[in-house]
Amino acid sequence: MKVGVIGSGGRENAICHNLKKSTKIDKIFCFPGNAGTASIAENIDFDLSDFENFKKFILNNQIELVIVGPEKPLVEGIVDYLEKFNIKVFGPNKIASQLEGSKIFTKKLCEKFNIPTAKFGIFTNKIEAKKFLENSNFPNVIKADNLASGKGVYICNNFEESNVAIDEIFNGKFGKANNLLIEEFLEGEEMSYFVISDGKTIKNFGTAQDHKRVLEGDKGKNTGGMGAYSPSRLTSDELENKIIQKIIRPTLKGLEEINTSFKGFLYAGLMIVNNEPYLIEYNVRMGDPECQTILPKLKTDLADILLACCDGKLDDVDIQWLNKKSLCVVLCSKGYPDSFLKNIEIENLEQIEISDTNYLFHAGTIKKNNKIYAVGGRVLNFVSVSDNFSDSKKNIIDNIKRLNWSGGFYRKDIGYKVIKK
Repeated sequence: MKVGVIGSGGRENAICHNLKKSTKIDKIFCFPGNAGTASIAENIDFDLSDFENFKKFILNNQIELVIVGPEKPLVEGIVDYLEKFNIKVFGPNKIASQLEGSKIFTKKLCEKFNIPTAKFGIFTNKIEAKKFLENSNFPNVIKADNLASGKGVYICNNFEESNVAIDEIFNGKFGKANNLLIEEFLEGEEMSYFVISDGKTIKNFGTAQDHKRVLEGDKGKNTGGMGAYSPSRLTSDELENKIIQKIIRPTLKGLEEINTSFKGFLYAGLMIVNNEPYLIEYNVRMGDPECQTILPKLKTDLADILLACCDGKLDDVDIQWLNKKSLCVVLCSKGYPDSFLKNIEIENLEQIEISDTNYLFHAGTIKKNNKIYAVGGRVLNFVSVSDNFSDSKKNIIDNIKRLNWSGGFYRKDIGYKVIKK
């Protein structure tokens, strides 16, 4: 069968890589893809806001399954549109995608169904938001309501930092903002928890710890993600049961009450406080770089899982995993997450050792005239799977040194909480 994967990041490279192993799949299209997907799929540069022409391409090329990687087309309703033409699509519909598309939508759902989360206030303008700060405790968390590529969150330690956050959000740093959230700061440890659902059945799809901050020691500005490791060190049967019963199931019940269901990957960003889970936010797709960290441990055919999901038969699939430790380090363009140089050639890629346990997934890259160029902030994802995190980390650092790319930088402390010095 032919499949189409929407997206251009490391997540989509990892998805294509995994699908390529399936005996069911003859051809993969990637829209628009990157230099990494180019070696395993046919990259098609497409305006994904043009649903009509995209639909025509899918039908004309007899693509039997479309997998939506990033959040933007999901929130804009691409699943709803394609399904009207009986095209099989993996991903949640437009209403369910509001779990990520609007933080206020999710907070109100939490409020109604007693889902544990940080206390919050919703503000529609600068004046009332800043007035609220006068009686606020610090640190606090200020969030843009809309999609912000993982960067629209500020942890503010004082009145001045909070003022800057409010100004930047309402001034349109992350697109037009009609609302923002001010939340209490929860003291604990973050955890990424993934499930997959066909609208009826839910199954665990791994845990991870993401490193969002650009600088070592989890300092500096927020990014799309500088690296991750899986599984989370907090994982336990007791905690997982709490997450499912207190957070995931009430969320899906809430969606049912507004006459919708959730089909796809659901990513719960959690804060664990004294072994109790609190929902920070939802993403309605696999995380990036968590996806690159988790998928190499998957033993079951990914195509079988996604097709079963689309057919409402997820309960029939036994999802099996390698009992291994996986770690991912993201190599970024110098200057990221602020302005950075583009179209910088990446040499020495042939020096990187790729194997069944060591992977390289491309993100912000393109291929021109048989050369690879960096065009994004997050450029390459180095992943290694082994019996322990220390070995995984060593394998990655060795590969980064082989690359020796002067245009990039990376955090050298990814996984520091699970790697003893």
